[in-house]
Amino acid sequence: MKSIKTAVIGATGYAGEELTRLLYAHPEASVEVLTSKSYCNEAFSDIYASFNHVSCQVLREDELDEISKKVDVIFVALPHGIASKKITSEILENCKVIDLGADFRLKDKDVYEKWYNTEHFSPKLLSEAVYGLCEIHRDEIKNARLVANPGCYTTTSILSLYPVVREGLIDIDSIVIDAKSGVSGAGRGVSLGVHYCETNENIKAYKIASHRHTPEIEQELSFAAKQDITLTFTPHLTPMNRGILATIYAKLKPDVDYETVKSVYIKYFGDEYFVRLLNKGHFPETKWVKGSNFIDIGFEVDERCNRLVILGALDNLVKGAAGQAVQNMNLMFGLKETAGLDYAGIMPA
Repeated sequence: MKSIKTAVIGATGYAGEELTRLLYAHPEASVEVLTSKSYCNEAFSDIYASFNHVSCQVLREDELDEISKKVDVIFVALPHGIASKKITSEILENCKVIDLGADFRLKDKDVYEKWYNTEHFSPKLLSEAVYGLCEIHRDEIKNARLVANPGCYTTTSILSLYPVVREGLIDIDSIVIDAKSGVSGAGRGVSLGVHYCETNENIKAYKIASHRHTPEIEQELSFAAKQDITLTFTPHLTPMNRGILATIYAKLKPDVDYETVKSVYIKYFGDEYFVRLLNKGHFPETKWVKGSNFIDIGFEVDERCNRLVILGALDNLVKGAAGQAVQNMNLMFGLKETAGLDYAGIMPA
């Protein structure tokens, strides 16, 4: 008998589908409820034929008050601006919630409303919500009722920078993040910008100096540095289905060399199962993390200009979304953190 009863709200988006796939294979979780606004009352396997002989679930409406009384944890995989309307203190008294959207990631309500251009409807829950980056906030996640699951760009950027920011090895005013994402990061909705002819044989930057993940990265790195950080973040869309590759540049402090940088990465991530630190001269590639919950991190010191170049890669739908949500669930329910996630990536894919 599987012990954790789960519900996925917004199961037919890419992150929701990936989460559903992981939960069906999880040794300690059962999928009790799947919801979809667009495909209500249809069979989940009719939307995703890959679930034939796996799921007999019929998609239903997202009546969270009712659902919260029947499950142990609700995963919310909806666009921003919706979860803050739906998640209440009453629901959290019934079950735990892991929100894959952005509504509870930023601690400052005004910052959220400025960047997302919408009202936040549950500001009292912002102080309770725990930022669900397990490698950094593990202890808080274990005791949380509400976890704000980080996104793909933020997870890659924060984890790649965290050790050197925390230990003060870089000039924090010099950080530049150049990140590239597969098209699934844009979601399953129809948009001209992600049509095949628009993305194939093309790479393009978007939301320059205005991407909504910027304040999230700054918030978490500011906590690490214990001072405010403002950085440059530029995302790009690439013609592949999955994956994030971030190339990050920062000026090194005086007398910081390769071995010093290596030592702090080992200090913070040497024992982390899902963080793979690559050997000198080896650098992350999206193909080696595809389909897995791993993030690969490598770096080099450019001695000529005293600059640190860090590279991080992960699967935006797994460690950047659904896999991280399952990792959070495992911590919240006292399970082995790797449960349902300890597998290699897919190659070729």
